[in-house]
Amino acid sequence: MTDSVEPKPLDVFIVVGEHSGDQLGAKLMGALRHATGGAVAFRGVGGEAMARAGLQSLFPLADIAVMGISAVLARLPLLRRRILETVEAIVAARPGVLVIIDCPGFTHRVAKRVRRRLPWLPVVDYVSPSVWAWGSWRARVMRAYVDQVLALLPFEPAAQARLGGPATTYVGHPLVEALAELRPGPAESQRRDEVPPLVLVLPGSRRAEITRLLPVFEAAVARVAAALASVEFVLPAVSHLEPEIRAAVATWRVKPRIVVGPSAKLEAFRAARAALAASGTVTLELALAGVPMVVGYRFSKLDEQLKYIVKVPSIVLPNLILGRNAIPELLQTNCTPERLADALVPLIRGGPERDAQLAALRKVNELMRLPTGQTPSELAAAIVVETAEGRRVDAPRVR
Repeated sequence: MTDSVEPKPLDVFIVVGEHSGDQLGAKLMGALRHATGGAVAFRGVGGEAMARAGLQSLFPLADIAVMGISAVLARLPLLRRRILETVEAIVAARPGVLVIIDCPGFTHRVAKRVRRRLPWLPVVDYVSPSVWAWGSWRARVMRAYVDQVLALLPFEPAAQARLGGPATTYVGHPLVEALAELRPGPAESQRRDEVPPLVLVLPGSRRAEITRLLPVFEAAVARVAAALASVEFVLPAVSHLEPEIRAAVATWRVKPRIVVGPSAKLEAFRAARAALAASGTVTLELALAGVPMVVGYRFSKLDEQLKYIVKVPSIVLPNLILGRNAIPELLQTNCTPERLADALVPLIRGGPERDAQLAALRKVNELMRLPTGQTPSELAAAIVVETAEGRRVDAPRVR
């Protein structure tokens, strides 16, 4: 009789650089525990969600989770020090696999340096950089230090292949795990067809976005209200900007009802007939919830210069997933109250415009669905385990 030998735990080093990556990392940790039967150990850099999942971060995520050029420049010495500290920790730990999550400005710098020191270490990049939008050369460069990319959008594997990037698998967007919260039940579906119709007003989640869009959205709301006999507007506000939004909306001629918090927002999504939205992830939430929308956006003067280097036919995620502009997007000088209202009213009233967009949103849902029946976190975890077990040792080195 021989003694059974406990399997050696999979040693996973996870590096995130911002709070959205922290949420992905926490879900991945839970899925990896399930996939390995608990035979897994975690080290790395994370935030509060990953700490609750059992990770002791090398340093506070707040040290590196900065946005904007000026903020990055002000913290450049600390960022560089944290990159080097992370690399040294990985080299000392010699884990079974390195998982970098989003925030390429930090995580890819870590991965490049680690590949020079530990060329045999498998590296998984969770969230494909937007090489399909700008800097397409980055895809080919990534092959030197990334073995597997886990993509959130279904068109990204083909884009990486076309651009000569690393092996890429669509694992599903985190929103796919929230479909039950986004989609209406029977009573909410009925509410979508009742009078007054509920229309969402979504001016963004950043102060600069809201400052630029609230005035034009106010005038668009007034025009929609004048065109329809009755309509109820609801504005889901992020909590940290609630006071500013309430102060701004207090002077509106047609005042929306303001709701705060994730549960109130999702409740409004499930009952909404249509939406006026800023560009961003919220457009994908609306698509998965089956809410027809009009997208309006105004860039800053600095951001507007990006049009010379960004090469995409749309800035609306559902349009990119569909490969066609099924959702109206009105940008910069086209983002006027008149054009926004003219595009939104038919979606509320009903008719060919609404029917066509509802069909397009159903297609988005179909394209986002995972054929494996797994959740995004489960599929991501399975690929991390496979990559840790099967990567060749002759991977190209970083030059």
